[in-house]
Parts: sequence; C-alpha cells; structure tokens
Amino acid sequence: MSQITTHILNTATGKPAAGVALRLEQQVGANWQTLAQGITNADGRVADLLPKDTLVEPGEYRMVFETGSYFEAQNSATFYPLVEIRFYIRDATHYHIPLLLSPFGYTTYRGS
Repeated sequence: MSQITTHILNTATGKPAAGVALRLEQQVGANWQTLAQGITNADGRVADLLPKDTLVEPGEYRMVFETGSYFEAQNSATFYPLVEIRFYIRDATHYHIPLLLSPFGYTTYRGS
C-alpha cells in the first residue's frame, strides 16, 4: 500500500466519487513538485498513488483534487473548481487524506 492514500465520498449522493483527477505535490523551496497523480476508481480511491515501499521525506505536501471537472461530468454545478489539502509528513507512518465532498462544501481529516 502507498504511504499516502486518499478516498473521496460524494456526500450529496452518498457514493464514492469515481473519476476525480488528483495529484500529490511536495513543497520544494518556494515551488511545488508533482510526485504522483491519478484518477479515483469506482470506490473513490487511487489504488497505488505512490509505488509500494516508497517513503516520502518529512515536509509539507498537498493533494489537489480536480473537483470542477468531476462535477461537470456529473452534470452538477459546483462552487469549488478544485480542492487543495495541505498537510505535513513527519515520519514514515501511513497518511490517509480523505475528502468528503458535495457541490457546495467539503471537509477532510487525518484518516487511518
């Protein structure tokens, strides 16, 4: 399993958000470097965001979710064209970044 995982649930429908493009980025100085990207599967997950046994360095990271494209494909208006979640990696443990999403709101938390 990837050290960093995500899961997206569309809370308006109560179903996983399939087909959401996302990318994982690391802050390097004043810039952001893309480490991985993917598209959520039918369960709202990206199976292998990072290669197995790959550990990222401690630092600041972000997940960028292309929510505007997702809602457009669902024929639904949305207020947020993308969602950016910034977080810190402090050690080699597993980090789960879930996203609870609706057309006009979202929330996240440190998952397990």
